[in-house]
Amino acid sequence: MRIKRHDKSDIVELGDGSRWRIWPGDLPQTLQWLPTTEMEIAAIDDAFCSHALVNRSDGSRVRVIEAGATWPAEQVRRSLKTG
Repeated sequence: MRIKRHDKSDIVELGDGSRWRIWPGDLPQTLQWLPTTEMEIAAIDDAFCSHALVNRSDGSRVRVIEAGATWPAEQVRRSLKTG
């Protein structure tokens, strides 16, 4: 499915109406996304994220949670510090 809306923020809306919050460390990968970018949603096993958005043209993926959910702030800070 294609990207319906992505205003250079951490939220992306797909053509099916689903909205996803992108993991802060993965945001740079989204800068090249276009409305024509074909995306796929995949469930993943991750400490913080429930799903990944996969760019079908190049196979790159970013970790996400549903847009209405929030990150556990302290755990995110620690994770981003350690890489």
